[in-house]
Amino acid sequence: MDIIRKPILLIGLLVLPGLLLAQEHSMLEGRADSLYEKHEEEQALELYEQILTKSPENFEALWRGSFLYSRLGNRQEGKDRQKEYYNKAIDLAEQALAVDSTHTQSNFVMSVAMGRKALISGAREKVSASRAIKKYADRAIEYDSTNAGAWHVLGRWHFKVANLSWLERAAANTLFGGIPDASNEKAAEYIQKAITLDEDYVLYYFDLARAYRELDKEVQAIETCQKAIELPVLVPGDMEIKQQCKELIEDL
Repeated sequence: MDIIRKPILLIGLLVLPGLLLAQEHSMLEGRADSLYEKHEEEQALELYEQILTKSPENFEALWRGSFLYSRLGNRQEGKDRQKEYYNKAIDLAEQALAVDSTHTQSNFVMSVAMGRKALISGAREKVSASRAIKKYADRAIEYDSTNAGAWHVLGRWHFKVANLSWLERAAANTLFGGIPDASNEKAAEYIQKAITLDEDYVLYYFDLARAYRELDKEVQAIETCQKAIELPVLVPGDMEIKQQCKELIEDL
């Protein structure tokens, strides 16, 4: 009997550490996901970074980490610091695409990261990135038409391209022989689609109101801003966007 028990005991001693590590990893993922859902972004990102140290191809940690770097980068002081965050967001998005290029989230977070970086880039870089941003947003929607964030990115893309400055248009004409087709009408349509799918994000309403303003739909712009102001604060930065909505109403 002892002869039988010793191999079993030995196997147990060998397997147990692996089981404990797997359990610890699962608990870490659970805590990270919980913080992510509660919009406690810095703490969630810290845990996702820990997960990636141990499991560099963890898809959930890759795309969520990328998205968090984009969101947190938007609140950093100075363009150099912001660029650091956006470059990290792009790097993690590339890794997520390497793991699964046909998943809506890997494409979505790449469109977000590139879009954020384009906002703080020069005219040439901004125009150069515009086609890739749309490509990834389109793919995200192709793989999941209920991805509200991707619809918002696509709408925001139309808004930005439709309202390029003369310098950016000149860069587009020089480098690419023109600019992609874009319109404020499409911007409003796609951002409204994002709101239909997820009505809780203040940013969606503010961007929709800006599209309405460009379309000379002042009443709709004001009503949209008022809805945004009434929404609960979900993420850091919402209060600032609400203030921008109030300023837009005053301007109109």
